Order: sequence, then structure tokens, then C-alpha cells
Amino acid sequence: MKNIHKYLNWILVLIWMLVIFAFSSDPAAVSDEKSGLVIKILNNLGIDLNSAFGKLSNFIVRKIAHFTEYFILYMLLFNALRNHNIDGNKITKGKALFFALIITFLYACSDEFHQIFVPGREGRFRDVTIDTSGGLFGMILIKKLIKKVKTI
Repeated sequence: MKNIHKYLNWILVLIWMLVIFAFSSDPAAVSDEKSGLVIKILNNLGIDLNSAFGKLSNFIVRKIAHFTEYFILYMLLFNALRNHNIDGNKITKGKALFFALIITFLYACSDEFHQIFVPGREGRFRDVTIDTSGGLFGMILIKKLIKKVKTI
């Protein structure tokens, strides 16, 4: 049963990486449409980004999406690494925290490289930093939770 759990963790990581890849494969016009839909939904919920940020609304929604995608990727990676054994030894929390961030960064780099080949898109190091920040936020959150659990 534990092996199934271990494999399921890695399958979830791969599925999420495919989701990110699929979003990154959208041409700029499609990506803008999706951001516009999110803005409309938020507007219907009483959150009017256009009034607050004007033309920046679309940009803000896309960057929050980047951050969130990679926060989720980091959390899935940490979970998979933490439950992974190397030569019968579990990976320590510290190593799992570190390597999950490294993998998140490397996947963000590969994602931006991929976007160079998508119509209307471009790879930007700024987006790599936003993506990696999502992972870093996940790392900080987990460290805080681990610290809190230790004090209980």
C-alpha cells in the first residue's frame, strides 16, 4: 500500500507539471482570454480589479496564476520527496524542502524556455522568479508548520 501511495505522489507531480505545460502552450490570445474570464468572475463576486488596476488587471491575474501554479507544484514535490526512499532511507524534511525548491526553479526555467516557441508568448526570467517565489512561499509555509507542530 505504501508503494502505491509513493507512486501516487509522483503521479500527482507529473499531472500538475502537465497542467502547467498545457497552460504554457496556450497562445497569448488564449491566455489573455482566460485571464479576462477570471477578471469577470471576480467582478461578479464584487471584486473589481479593473477599477483598481485598469489595464494591469490582466497582468496581475496572470502573475498570481504563475505564483499559485508553482506553489502547488512545490507542495506536491515536497510531499513526493518526503515520502520517497533512497536505499531504504527516507529523505529528510530539510532535503525535501531544498530539492523541491530546486526542482520547482528548474521546471520554471524549462517552462519559460518552452514559451519561447508559443505564438505571442516569450520566456522571461521575471516569470521564473515569480514561479520560484510561489515555491519559496510553500517552503516557508511548511517550515512554519513544522516548527509549530514541534512546539505542540
